[in-house]
Amino acid sequence: MQKTIGVILSGCGVRDGSEIHEAVCTLLAIDRAGARAVCLAPDRDQAGVTNHLTGQSQAERRHILVESARIARGEIGDVAKASSAGLDAVVLPGGFGASRNLSDFALAGAKAQADPGVARLLREMHAAKKPIGALCIAPAVLAAVFGRDAHPELTIGTDEGTAEALQAMGAKHVAAPVTGIVVDRKNRIVTTPCYMLATRISEVADGAEKVVRALLELM
Repeated sequence: MQKTIGVILSGCGVRDGSEIHEAVCTLLAIDRAGARAVCLAPDRDQAGVTNHLTGQSQAERRHILVESARIARGEIGDVAKASSAGLDAVVLPGGFGASRNLSDFALAGAKAQADPGVARLLREMHAAKKPIGALCIAPAVLAAVFGRDAHPELTIGTDEGTAEALQAMGAKHVAAPVTGIVVDRKNRIVTTPCYMLATRISEVADGAEKVVRALLELM
């Protein structure tokens, strides 16, 4: 029976949404593994908008679900309406949107809270013992949701400042190389550094593929 993996997006573009390479490599890895991807995102405005050419903030409003639909080719749902009953696993690509839209980690650091709809779905998945994956900075969302009670083992690579913030939330950080993964079998959580360390899209693709493979093995 074909497995279904939810992919939680946070917009479109590394600086204010989902990191596009990470999102696409994750979707490709899911398809190549013979599973089905279901894209999801919060149905609200982004925390901010960044000009990806200049790196400067822009005085405009953009909508997380609408922007994420660019990556999903229009086939996407509101994460707040998603149920763990229809999913075998979920995975969160990185990008600043994970720390600005799926959570407020970029501003709040160790005091971060996750988007309510995202947090609810992740807690449902965890309670049902269904695996969860996260790439790049997205493990910060998992730390915000599970750090204070489940104390998951996570990696964002080797950045000491970010690792300390995750540990302050109750997670256990495990250093990993660019294409390495950390598998917390107790909590069924898989994480990889991707662009926290990567300098090539091929490294991102390798990490994403390993995460998807590990999620399928944990099912």
